[in-house]
Amino acid sequence: MNVFDEMIEAYECRTVEDKLNAIREVMQQVALCGLSRSGFFDKAAFYGGTCLRIFHGLDRFSEDMDFSLLQENPDFDFTPHFAAIEEEFASMGQRVSIALKKKSKESAIHSAFLKSDTAQFNLSLERGRLVNIKLEVDTKPPLQFETENRLLLLPRPFYSRCFTLPCLFAGKMHALLYRAWKNRVKGRDWYDFEWYVRKRVKLDFSHFCERAYQFESAPGGSLNEAAFMLSLHRKIESVNFTAAADDVRPFMRRPEHLQLWSKDYFLQVAEMLIIDA
Repeated sequence: MNVFDEMIEAYECRTVEDKLNAIREVMQQVALCGLSRSGFFDKAAFYGGTCLRIFHGLDRFSEDMDFSLLQENPDFDFTPHFAAIEEEFASMGQRVSIALKKKSKESAIHSAFLKSDTAQFNLSLERGRLVNIKLEVDTKPPLQFETENRLLLLPRPFYSRCFTLPCLFAGKMHALLYRAWKNRVKGRDWYDFEWYVRKRVKLDFSHFCERAYQFESAPGGSLNEAAFMLSLHRKIESVNFTAAADDVRPFMRRPEHLQLWSKDYFLQVAEMLIIDA
């Protein structure tokens, strides 16, 4: 059995969805290893829910991989790093392809899909199905964030540059408050918010404001802690938390406590939030 299969075997998979989540997560770690070897983290940092899952033990699975350049570079080319990812998979007997995602409108986000035939990953119940991982790189990132090098030992030891937890929290709160999902509620944002508060992670308010101003979520210079808390309370009052729980449930192994979710529950969670101004 090769390292790739050994990593998948370490997961307790009871269902087909569990196996797919395990395969995605192993693919994410192999991709990170390839990016590290290619020098990608000299120019960029990892953030988002998958970063939180892999490096900080968030107890839910996450699908996409989000990266931010350390400095704005609209001409950044992600494609030279693809070969290192493919070589990392090939060293474990796995074959993947990476395809650029065509943009429907102009954006500073570069996207690509890392794809693998699940038959190669021994998911016999879904033979012929593709496992897709989306990688995104923000080439015009909000700055004023801090990073740190985090170590992974598998598939082989390597470092990944990541946002610090307070800056990760800031990005999550910006998404929770301002990201538009049309008629869909993003329960994963609310689960992550609860996780940060439970872990007593401080919110980096400076980076939160930088994100809000750059994305024009709020008028420049208009944010303070009181305005932030008012926006959070209003957001909580507007959310259907039954739908939010339904959104996050497929990504969790033990979703029992989701039955507690309600407006009052999250209003009390919000009062426990620690802001680092």
